[in-house]
Amino acid sequence: MYDPKGNGKEKTVQAVQFLEVEPPSHLRGIVHRFLDLKTDSALPDDYRFHALPDACVYIVFDQLNEKITGVSKLRAMSEEFNLGKRFHYVNIRFLPGVWQGDSAQLAHGMVDAAYAGNLPLLDVNRDLAKKEFPEQQLILSALVERLIEAKLVAPNPVTEKIFQNLDEIQSVADMADVSNLSTRQLQRVLKRTTGFAPHDFLKVLRLQQSLNGNDTWSYSDQSHFIHSFRNATGYTPGKYSRKYDV
Repeated sequence: MYDPKGNGKEKTVQAVQFLEVEPPSHLRGIVHRFLDLKTDSALPDDYRFHALPDACVYIVFDQLNEKITGVSKLRAMSEEFNLGKRFHYVNIRFLPGVWQGDSAQLAHGMVDAAYAGNLPLLDVNRDLAKKEFPEQQLILSALVERLIEAKLVAPNPVTEKIFQNLDEIQSVADMADVSNLSTRQLQRVLKRTTGFAPHDFLKVLRLQQSLNGNDTWSYSDQSHFIHSFRNATGYTPGKYSRKYDV
């Protein structure tokens, strides 16, 4: 199955904690992980968070400002965010394609503005405040259950079939075949449910597979893999592994 690595935490910055926790079993077709990213204390320098493309949608809660929350997603290229010297974020990482809400609600990258949408995110952020991460997971699970009931998130049968057959997929045509769709139908479904064209979705899957140890999965050769990895992240695989912990 698809197991995205959503971040690159700098190995040299020990004062930053990053936790990923699986959701309860009844939510695992919807949620990939609950996340907690925070500083133990103020850092001497601004921290730059390297976010890898993963095709997932996130709900982000800023624990230092209860008004800062929202729904976010990344593009097909990695993005770097300056989080400052002190921060604490609690996130829900949804699996690709499960978000059914209005795409106009999605911001790109980290959320850094007061939330003005119609989801109950401000109330949830207030509930999360000053609680330990295990207790926060119960609150996050309850939010996901409300989103399922409101049909704002739901399992995506097309992306599920793609994830179940990753080892057999080397092209967009292969993705269409395992999904039992024409390439034109696949284009429409992926664009509507993930925001990605099939070619970009495949690039994200290839990058994520490489981070799980399959260095040349679906690449014609090693040099092609290195070139594609550098285009997506700005680093060669070797330099990335030395700089970041994924």
